[in-house]
Amino acid sequence: MEVYQGDKDGKTVKLPQVPKNTVKKIAFGAAVVVIAGLAWSSIYTVQEEEQAAIMTFGKYTTTQESSGLHFKLPYPIQQVVIVPAKLTQKIHIGYREVNGKVNPVDEEALMITGDENIVSADAVVEWRVSDLHKYLYNIENPEHFLRNSAIASIRSVIGSTKLDYAITEGKTVIQTDVKSKLEELMNQYNTGIHIIDLKFQDIEPPEGQVQTAFKSVTNAREEKNTKINQAQKYVNDRLPKARGEAQALIEKAEGEKQSRILNAQGDVSKFDAVYAEYVKSPNVTSNRLTLETLEKILPKAKVIITEGSGNTVNYLPLNDLLRSSTTGNNAAGTGGTAGTQGGGNR
Repeated sequence: MEVYQGDKDGKTVKLPQVPKNTVKKIAFGAAVVVIAGLAWSSIYTVQEEEQAAIMTFGKYTTTQESSGLHFKLPYPIQQVVIVPAKLTQKIHIGYREVNGKVNPVDEEALMITGDENIVSADAVVEWRVSDLHKYLYNIENPEHFLRNSAIASIRSVIGSTKLDYAITEGKTVIQTDVKSKLEELMNQYNTGIHIIDLKFQDIEPPEGQVQTAFKSVTNAREEKNTKINQAQKYVNDRLPKARGEAQALIEKAEGEKQSRILNAQGDVSKFDAVYAEYVKSPNVTSNRLTLETLEKILPKAKVIITEGSGNTVNYLPLNDLLRSSTTGNNAAGTGGTAGTQGGGNR
C-alpha cells in the first residue's frame, strides 16, 4: 500500500503492513477483558459487621446477612449495596470530636427549658440498622434524619422541664424520656434504625455567671446528699449495735429475775424445812436459831450455856475458860458449843 503526499518534494511514504491474525487477537483480548469484568462484577464480599442489599435492575430483591464471599448476576443486571448494619454506630448531639478535640455546636446544644431559661445539652446516640430495606428506601439520608430526630426529641422533653430539675436530679429521667420519644419517631417513620442507647454528657446553663451560680447550687445539693448518706451510714452502723446492747440488757435482767426467783424459792424451801423441825421441837429449834442469830450478829462473842435449874449456885471460872479457849483449838460456846460446870447439861 502506497500513500502519495502532495508535498513539494513529491516523495512517496509506505505504511507498515498489518499482520493477518492481529484483528483476531485484539477481538479475543477484548472478549477476555469483558468476561473478566463480568466475572469480577459477579463477586462481592460481606464482612462480619456488614449486610448487603441485592438489587435487580434497580429494584430491591433480598438481603445478604451472612458474611463471606458471595456471587450475583453481573452488572448491570444486579447491584449490591453494602452497609455496616451489624455495627453499633454513634452520633454526637451538641458537639463534634475532631482529632481528639471537642468542638461545641451551639445551634444543636442550646435550647429553652419549660421555665424559659436557656440550657446547653450534649448527648451521644448509639444506634444500628435493624431493617436494611427500610433503612435504604424509607429515608433519603438516614444519619441526617436521625440527628434531626434526636435534636427534636431533646428539645421536646427539655422544653417541658424546669432548668433547676434538668441540671440536678432530673438528668436520668430526661434521658429515659428522650430515648423513648426518639424510638417512637424511628418506628413512626419506619426508618429501620434501632436506638441502642442515649446518654447526656452535660446538661448545664450556658457559660458565664449563671453557670457559676447553678454549679454552686448543684455542689451544695451534692454536699447535702453526701451528709445525708453519711448520717444514714452512721444510723445503719449504730442502730444494730444499740439493738444488740438493749437485747443484752434484757437478757441480763431476765437472768437476774430467774436467779432471784430461784433464790426466793430456795429460801422458802429452807424456811419450810426449818418450820417443819420447829413444829417437832419448838424449844430446841428456838434455842438453835437464837444461837445462830447471835453468832451472825456477834461473831466474836463467847457464848457459855449453863444449867439454870436448881437452888445450887454453880461456880464458873470464866477467866480460866476464856483463857483456855483462846489458846486451845475449841472455843467454849462458839458456833453453838455449850460448856458445862458443876453438872450442867446442854
